[in-house]
Amino acid sequence: MRLARFYSILILLLTITTSAFGWGRVGHFITGDIATAHLNEQAKERVQEILGDMTMREATVWMDEVRRTDEFRHTASWHWVTIPDGETYDEAEKNPSGDIVEALERKIAKLKAGGMSAEDERVTLLMVIHMIGDIHQPLHVGTGEDRGGNDVRVTYMDRNTNLHALWDTGMIVSWGLEPDVFASGIDRAPEELIKEWQTATVRDWAKESVSYRPYVYDLPEDKVLGWEYRNRHFHIVEKRLYKSGVRIAGLLNEIYG
Repeated sequence: MRLARFYSILILLLTITTSAFGWGRVGHFITGDIATAHLNEQAKERVQEILGDMTMREATVWMDEVRRTDEFRHTASWHWVTIPDGETYDEAEKNPSGDIVEALERKIAKLKAGGMSAEDERVTLLMVIHMIGDIHQPLHVGTGEDRGGNDVRVTYMDRNTNLHALWDTGMIVSWGLEPDVFASGIDRAPEELIKEWQTATVRDWAKESVSYRPYVYDLPEDKVLGWEYRNRHFHIVEKRLYKSGVRIAGLLNEIYG
């Protein structure tokens, strides 16, 4: 038992040093748990029919798992977008390979239109679930100067990592909570506020992520970070994970509920 616990902790610590995709598995699992809690029964049943034997947690990370396969290599740039400081998405130079805003808007419209084959609908749904999570991670809406924080080396809790990985995973796992416990702990907004969050558009989501840049990059000169940085900014992580989950649910309730 002690050995198993040791390896579980070791795996969590190692994730801090890696550059994860999106929120990292733990963060995406949290968004999936929150989304599941806010699906109405009709939507929940229909979504499960489409996913088959895949759980919502598994659905949240599927797009990361296939991104390097030949079939889905073209989706690599759909996990992020560049919006330089002082510009809007409309003003920013567009990636010819696509970006997360363009891809989300296109795939959501496709789901709403319907008429797809079963497999096409499944793949489209999986992409949308994942990309909603990604766009809420502030560093997936990057400045274009440091690869979404991947080039910003920091030390966190005496371990070398980078700013992107820290926001993806490091600060989340430092609490030592299972995803379902984490999700239930932050799921406390009144229904009226949740409905308000669910009316926002894809471009609103991206704009929100941009608004958190001053806090994300609030770094000391030596870039040595610890409890103070985490505790000062962790409310942002909580809110972005929470909004992501309820917005996944809101969209799926609209389409399938």
